[in-house]
Amino acid sequence: MSSKSPSTQRPAALPSALAEIVEEFQALEERDRLQLLLDFSRGLPELPARLKDHPELLEQVVECQSPLFLTIEAEGRGADALIELFFQAPAEAPTTRGFAGVLHEGLNGLSAAEILAVPDDMPELLGLTRAVSPLRMRGMTAMLGRIKRKVTAYVAQSTAVAPS
Repeated sequence: MSSKSPSTQRPAALPSALAEIVEEFQALEERDRLQLLLDFSRGLPELPARLKDHPELLEQVVECQSPLFLTIEAEGRGADALIELFFQAPAEAPTTRGFAGVLHEGLNGLSAAEILAVPDDMPELLGLTRAVSPLRMRGMTAMLGRIKRKVTAYVAQSTAVAPS
């Protein structure tokens, strides 16, 4: 990890793993940030067999320029539930895979409450807005939004009182 420079501040609302990733991006020169994004694309885990064989369990993020699918699994109930993230993106889409890799590394295993507290504009903190197209940035923002929507739905469903 890169050392924190005086001009870089850790956003308070980010969970520590995600804040460290943001700091790592911010510590690099703009031209080196794309290389780091590619590193994250290579680190994105493959889908487990139980999901690979059932694409209907994944939801497409249509705002992404490349086909990206995701889903969540949760352990526990309500805002304390621990969330596991799963992504599928083709190897020929390294930017999309990189964004998914950042979100996976920064959010996977966190509680629903921690994920829901992440600011919607978090992708802009990576400092990639001049290095990648606005459409690609919108795709990453949409990925985060889709994750948060799925987490919100899970929390609501898991805390709903069953009718008697």
